[in-house]
Amino acid sequence: MQVSYHGHSVVQVMCNKKNIIIDPFIKGNPLTDLTVDQVKADVIILTHGHNDHVGDTVEIAQNNNALVIAPYELAVYIGKNGIDIHPMNLGGAYQFDFGTVKLTQAFHGSSYQEEDGTVIYTGMPSGVLISAEDKTLYHAGDTGLFSDMKMIGERNSIDIAFLPIGDNLTMGPEDARDAASWLKAKRVVPIHYDTFPAIKQDPMKFAQLLPEGVGLPLKVGETYNV
Repeated sequence: MQVSYHGHSVVQVMCNKKNIIIDPFIKGNPLTDLTVDQVKADVIILTHGHNDHVGDTVEIAQNNNALVIAPYELAVYIGKNGIDIHPMNLGGAYQFDFGTVKLTQAFHGSSYQEEDGTVIYTGMPSGVLISAEDKTLYHAGDTGLFSDMKMIGERNSIDIAFLPIGDNLTMGPEDARDAASWLKAKRVVPIHYDTFPAIKQDPMKFAQLLPEGVGLPLKVGETYNV
């Protein structure tokens, strides 16, 4: 399994010869190194419906004939664009050709604001577990700290976790430190920080809160072999 980080909460995963992108917020993302037309994706996974996570899903899916995996209401909303969807819900898992995806709970909101200002309810927010090539990845999505992260850590051997540290809208560094401890992840990558003034954080300081060798602050565009 190979992963790369592309600013905000955008994570690309390569496993079993499939390209997966999580929360592809590209246009309007001041941190990303990607452009929409260069993204190659077989699968798009969405954690929730906020615009800075749905991002450019529709265009990327149409360009690549990609499958969109998302919480039920969000998947149905995206599917109105003639896109191939696979709706899921919290606690559910499904075996795809690249591996198994399971949605976990997350404590956040989930709605999409259209260009005319209309706000669409998009179901429950989620985190994502991907198990493939004998590795397990956890993308927490946008969330506050919650005690069931202990259970997620007890029930899964997590090789790499992507945790928000921006504070204000999600966990801050100290809560993310506790989440990392509960999850027992071998490596932890900070996400959802620096994109906007309200979520400015120092990822290196966050890494220093973790046991030696656990924190993995990836630079934008950097790749890591899990």
